[in-house]
Amino acid sequence: MRLSSSFSIGALLSPWLIVATFAAVNFPITPRVLPHHTSRVYSSSLDAKQIPVLAAKDALAYTLMQQRGGSADNNGDFTNQLPTFSDSDNEGHLEIAKKLKNRNATNLSRKINHTSRVYSSSLNANNNAAAAKDALAYTLMQQRGGSTASSAPSSNNNGDFTNQLPTFSDSDNEGHLEIAKKLKNRNATNLSRKITHAAFGVFFACLNQFIPRAKFVPIMIGLTGFTLLMELLRYRKGFGWINSAVHFCLGGALRKHEMEGKFTGTFYYLAGVTVSAYLFPQTAATMGICQLALADPSASYFGRRTRHIYWSRIEGQLGGIGRNKGLLGFLGGALFCFPFNYRVFKIAKWGADGIPGGNMSLVTVSLLLGMAGAFADLAVPTPALVMPKKVLGVPVPPFHVDDNVVVPIFSGWACTKIFEYVGWDQGLKLAEHIIL
Repeated sequence: MRLSSSFSIGALLSPWLIVATFAAVNFPITPRVLPHHTSRVYSSSLDAKQIPVLAAKDALAYTLMQQRGGSADNNGDFTNQLPTFSDSDNEGHLEIAKKLKNRNATNLSRKINHTSRVYSSSLNANNNAAAAKDALAYTLMQQRGGSTASSAPSSNNNGDFTNQLPTFSDSDNEGHLEIAKKLKNRNATNLSRKITHAAFGVFFACLNQFIPRAKFVPIMIGLTGFTLLMELLRYRKGFGWINSAVHFCLGGALRKHEMEGKFTGTFYYLAGVTVSAYLFPQTAATMGICQLALADPSASYFGRRTRHIYWSRIEGQLGGIGRNKGLLGFLGGALFCFPFNYRVFKIAKWGADGIPGGNMSLVTVSLLLGMAGAFADLAVPTPALVMPKKVLGVPVPPFHVDDNVVVPIFSGWACTKIFEYVGWDQGLKLAEHIIL
């Protein structure tokens, strides 16, 4: 492995070393004074009443002569050192000119190129923002018929074009990027987010138990629809206050990308709860929501704590499934859910006959259900799969595959199948307060 790497590096560097060697042989000494001499001769030509082109040509010829070891003629003319060109060397530049636009044309491609060049050069400058802003302002000014002249009304006396930029008040974009700077990215543990995640999951699971399905599902549909509307509006002009309100309510539980153009996890969370409550029997839906509350954050926590254990990590071996997640996180999430599931099922309303299959089936169901929730979380890759910006030419919102949707739905479905496997009744009623 090391030999092949060394060979590859040598193969890449060899051409450059050969070129550098030839350059050193052909030009053993390159006087550093030559560029300065050229510039001095040319600048002196600007002060004298000579033709600048001829003077510059003479300066270039002198430089080439010194570099190649030549000499001047008796009249001190160095231009005999310049290479000569035939007419074929200038292959129809006037023909090319006929195909181009003059300065009176709009020529958007030129303006875009100008903006990109100035912006890229500004990356090496000290004032990046000012240079990029000036480039954009220049493009807008040219497009609207402005001028760079100091006397023109479209720019100020210092040649500043930024007065051509449209102005916005702070209320137009209520600082969602400023809020994003205060938040953690997805690589941080963020315990406050995990605690909030678990608390809301248990809360909605209890609501699913206490409120009849005929009422709970419509309530959740309305709440999910309202959240979607909020997500679609909060990045638009005039709705920046929604970002401030979301940050005020959720605080550090938000992630950085949720204030940088992506939807918050709240929408997907509510959507997952709604679909689970609609599709599955009450007990299966409740337990699916509980796996969302517990398996998701615990698997994430244990996965991050063990990410240095290389063999447990899943990179791209499974076709993208579980990308950037780990098997130890999966096992940690499954085991974390086990005692909760065991407690919930043990105190459920079994009736006079007791638990079908006894304590062994209780352990089996509790463990399998925890594994189902952890597996659903494992299967969703990180970063998430994102929908294309356009479908059949129609722009679509920035939806993505989110574990807050996948975990409760898959866990609710798995609960019904596990019940069938062990012979439990799908209409099993849980305790009045689930775990009490």
